[in-house]
Amino acid sequence: MSVSRSGYTLLELVIVLTIIGILFAIAIPRAQLVLDGISVHAAADDVRSLLASARTLALAGRSPVAVDIGSAPGTLRIRRGPEVLLSRNLAALHGVDVGRTRDSLTYDPHGLGHGAANLSIMLRRRAAVETVFVSRFGRVR
Repeated sequence: MSVSRSGYTLLELVIVLTIIGILFAIAIPRAQLVLDGISVHAAADDVRSLLASARTLALAGRSPVAVDIGSAPGTLRIRRGPEVLLSRNLAALHGVDVGRTRDSLTYDPHGLGHGAANLSIMLRRRAAVETVFVSRFGRVR
């Protein structure tokens, strides 16, 4: 009478677990880079939206609207005079570092940007980076 056993040996299990470990070691850094890119892209869209909102507020209210970039680390703030209209903490919302070439921009009542020449806002999370440029006329690209 023979006894038949079905199952796996310890060696087979070790080999399968080793292969799975190697696949995870390859996949996890790539997945992290993709997630970082998504966060940076979302933060850049948020910056573009805030700048467009500030320009629209200046045109609609027929008064200057300022955008302060990095008044607190990673924060963009839209204000009309001393009144803060909108504030977004990009560092907390998207987990990005915010760099800039200037600390503020003002849209005049006609929607033109003052202090916008060569304004760049750099958003970074690990290896993922995106830059939002503002033209001297206040247009965002």
